[in-house]
Amino acid sequence: MSAIAGLWRFDDKPDPAADCARMLRAQTLYGPHDGRQWAEGPVALGRRLFRTLPEDAHDRQPLLSRDGRLVLVADVRLDNRAELIAALGLAQGDMRMACDAAILLACLERWGEGALDRLVGDFAFALWDGQAQRLILARDFLGQRPLHYHRGPGFFAFSTMAKGLHAHPDIPYAADDQLVAEFVCLLPQTGSRSFFRDISSVEAGQVLTVTRDGVSARAYWQPRRPPRGARAPADWVEGVRHHLDQATGAMLRGADGSVGAHLSAGFDSAAITATAARLLAPEGGRVTAFTSVPSSGDTAGARRNRINDEGPLAAATAALYPNVDHVLLRTGHQSPLDDLDRVFLLFERPKLNLCNWVWKRAINQAAQERGLRVVLHGMMGNLSLSYAGTELLPELLRTGRWLRLWRESRGLMRHAGMRWRGPIGLALGPYLSGPLWNRATQALQGRRTDVLHYTAISPARFAALDLAATARARDLDLAYRPRKDAFADRVWMMRRVDLGNTNKGTLAGWGIDQRDPTADRRLVEYCLGIPTDQYLSHGITRNVARRALADRLPAAVLDERRRGYQASDWHQGLTAGRAAMAAEVARLAACGPAAETLDVARLQGLIEHWPAGGWDSEAVIQSHRLALLRGLSAGHFLRRATGSNQ
Repeated sequence: MSAIAGLWRFDDKPDPAADCARMLRAQTLYGPHDGRQWAEGPVALGRRLFRTLPEDAHDRQPLLSRDGRLVLVADVRLDNRAELIAALGLAQGDMRMACDAAILLACLERWGEGALDRLVGDFAFALWDGQAQRLILARDFLGQRPLHYHRGPGFFAFSTMAKGLHAHPDIPYAADDQLVAEFVCLLPQTGSRSFFRDISSVEAGQVLTVTRDGVSARAYWQPRRPPRGARAPADWVEGVRHHLDQATGAMLRGADGSVGAHLSAGFDSAAITATAARLLAPEGGRVTAFTSVPSSGDTAGARRNRINDEGPLAAATAALYPNVDHVLLRTGHQSPLDDLDRVFLLFERPKLNLCNWVWKRAINQAAQERGLRVVLHGMMGNLSLSYAGTELLPELLRTGRWLRLWRESRGLMRHAGMRWRGPIGLALGPYLSGPLWNRATQALQGRRTDVLHYTAISPARFAALDLAATARARDLDLAYRPRKDAFADRVWMMRRVDLGNTNKGTLAGWGIDQRDPTADRRLVEYCLGIPTDQYLSHGITRNVARRALADRLPAAVLDERRRGYQASDWHQGLTAGRAAMAAEVARLAACGPAAETLDVARLQGLIEHWPAGGWDSEAVIQSHRLALLRGLSAGHFLRRATGSNQ
């Protein structure tokens, strides 16, 4: 991985190299191993290197094209190196140790922006074209690597992380209060705004063109909607297996035969752990699989029909493979407020789920202590590999295939353990009004879908920013009714959260390169191309994954109908951190932007009136696990970003 930075001055002020060097130094924690830059006239580009791949030993960025016209700085891991080298007509032997940035530059020389449709892997890069006087910035299709920029009077600057831009003397430092308010309300992080005012982010799957006249952007990733009934089910299953093996194998590069993996009771992490184990076994490689389990026998937070302890099912997967070392981590007693200042430094954004951050941080620490440099996970799997397919029901209703709807509904009640209201809600929910859906879910499930209940947003701020209208414009239903278009929903969800800062901060903080085989472009596009009626069949959800993974996961995992419940003992750490939470809320009350954005009085009330029990109830989960913790996360970010010493 690398941290990159660059500056293009339009005002003919001297020495852009000095400012570029300052921007690079500010990002040293993201690239401690080597730093270099190039400058000519009004343009300076540079990169800081964090070695994670064997070929990084030969990385000499910035790189110049053979004719000297192009200059590249890139944060890149190419997962289809061999394919690209062959397409370029280069000798595999000659390019064996070429760094990925060199291959990327060759692709850009040959195909221009068309190269973006050929690249598989994680990347963010900047390409200066001296002849055309143009700067090109781009990110991979899911935004696994971050890239930020600022256009000021007389200059354009970019850097991997915002702290690089903030090192420039002419770029102001302030939080984007509105984006933080949107974060509190779970609005999709779409568009180019970052959590800092006047600093933008290149959007995932987009290419940005910068000239002296302005900045323009276009989306280059446009997935295709699948045809219905295109192939037989067996064809899809073999294709999924091929793409999963291919993606996982590519992401083992640089792990030196010893890789870490998240391992839960679910399909995705289990599939990745199993696949990595199978691929590493012939060469004697090993997988260290990490599972978060409850800290004690306290079952106060356990939920009905959920897997509250994922250890046994995870162990069943690990037991199939002699080269898997299974590590159980017990973190429920740890406060979710621990290390918030470090979170701010590393990630430069508020954490979405502090409960889950407790065990994710523990996995990072455990992996670092064992000397692991690569940790695999399957965060994108629910939208690719193990997609459930329940959006088929409103599709069947809309298209008049009512007999199939009846059969699938009956099947869901029989195989998925749903009650009658489950299939009815999935089929009719998208077509009900928001208020009617709210009343139905509260009456039947005890769950309120009023945004002012499950978040800590200030009602006045919510109204003043008209966040309800913003949500509608971004296709977010604040009542969270089921959605009716499976393909559009999956693509929308993939674009909803930007993981670039999280990946970069994890590398800087623990030396861990997080990689997600379920986010491989080839696998994602293949899974998006499978018709929805293959994912839900005869009432069996995730039908494609169940069939595809039958050769590598135990039946107990494949047949499990319950959903996992990470951090079921979350209330223990929450209670342990109660005093710290009260102190933080007091600081937020004295911080203007935080007090304006959040319902501080409600946060204080939630801490003062602590639940005596009922940690498994929807009411307490919404008030304390969701509203309280997300409010504290957002408030802490605002407090630090405004420089408050309260």
